[in-house]
Amino acid sequence: MSKIITSKWSRRGVLKAGAVTGAAISAPMFFTRNAFAAEFLNDPGSAANVTFGFNVPQTGAYADEGGDELRAYQLAVKHINGEGDGGMMNTMKPISLSGSGVLGKKVTYVTGDTQTKSDAARASAKRMIEKDGVTMVTGGSSSGVAIAVQSLCQEAGVIFMAGLTHSNDTTGKDKRRNGFRHFFNAYMSGAALGPVLEKNYGNERNAYHLTADYTWGWTQEASMIASTENIGWKTAATVKTPVGAGDFSQFITPVLNSGADTLILNHYGKDMINSLTQAVQFGLRDKQVNGKDFTIVVPLYSRLMAQGAGDNVKGIFGSTNWHWSLPDAGSQAFVKSFGAEYGFPPSQAAHTCYVQALLYADACERAGTFMPSEVIKQLEGYKFDGMGNGPTEYRAEDHQCFKDVLVVKGKENPSSQFDVLEVVEVTPRAQVEYKPDHEMFAGGDLGPANNGV
Repeated sequence: MSKIITSKWSRRGVLKAGAVTGAAISAPMFFTRNAFAAEFLNDPGSAANVTFGFNVPQTGAYADEGGDELRAYQLAVKHINGEGDGGMMNTMKPISLSGSGVLGKKVTYVTGDTQTKSDAARASAKRMIEKDGVTMVTGGSSSGVAIAVQSLCQEAGVIFMAGLTHSNDTTGKDKRRNGFRHFFNAYMSGAALGPVLEKNYGNERNAYHLTADYTWGWTQEASMIASTENIGWKTAATVKTPVGAGDFSQFITPVLNSGADTLILNHYGKDMINSLTQAVQFGLRDKQVNGKDFTIVVPLYSRLMAQGAGDNVKGIFGSTNWHWSLPDAGSQAFVKSFGAEYGFPPSQAAHTCYVQALLYADACERAGTFMPSEVIKQLEGYKFDGMGNGPTEYRAEDHQCFKDVLVVKGKENPSSQFDVLEVVEVTPRAQVEYKPDHEMFAGGDLGPANNGV
């Protein structure tokens, strides 16, 4: 009898290399719908259910986003299984899902806490893969976490649908064939913000950067410097800050005497709330430097962050992937469903994660299998609409979604605690698109698909 040589990853656990796991591989195989042999990790086979893994920050600096992500995933599972009003399943096009689960199986899920730490995120994802038998892992609100988990899923042989990850590296030097990102990236933020900043603040500015010291912060800083220097701005200084610092006063004090007239906060989550609040408390927004009113820019916004920072966000520009005020049918269907379920509008993190869950489920339905290599074929180059941000494409070369990007600013007269950002420009996809070999994304290789066996 021939042997099938397995990798270290196997269905529901770990087997040693060389273990006998099946009959002779010379037997004929007929590739018809739902007739893929059990040749991929965590194949649910004839089970009534299929399990997804939702790996989100339930603690740590990005826990607010993680809470909304988990709410969105739970809502997506309801809709996929035919419960509730269907949400974006009524607006997504094309769509193969029918509200009867995926390939006749009801979707169940397990959860993990990334703690906004790469090691913790890998550990919880590994548990989901080995113990819980998930076919897909999704989630996260940190690019460091996303890159770590994406790498793990590639090694293991399951699909990773990235949650909120904004680093260029996720679909740049660290891209993987088994990983996909719907969220936009740092380059896109810079490309969208540059013209708006020029229009509002002119060409002669001197910018000081405070930057989260990990992959997202580094690429966000580089993208903003490229964009602002392209419109004539100078860069006064770039200072790295630890994630979860809490107190940013030691980093803000030097800005006062730097000669800079602009502070760019490459921070996210509670870090952005704290650094912006402290910058305002230090009087930066009341200063005049070089004959100009001092201004602050937050390149990556979310409604949750803006809400946490309160009045401090008024008039401050930034970018966002999606906003609940968008008037398109898909966005409003999601807002309606989410609001009915939880009593408040969804954040961009919630939107991204909901969409990723539907996109994966629909790709499996089209493929007729949960086998990663076949699901990947369905997602690469896939074009869809009806899910917010206009027509969208999962580019085959790097698994990055391309769509319209929003420039927002803090609202001067909010009508409610949720109405804190206003969309000032919908930046068309063409303005934020780049070639796959762009220097900010160079060095990566998708590699081959991994089915885990």
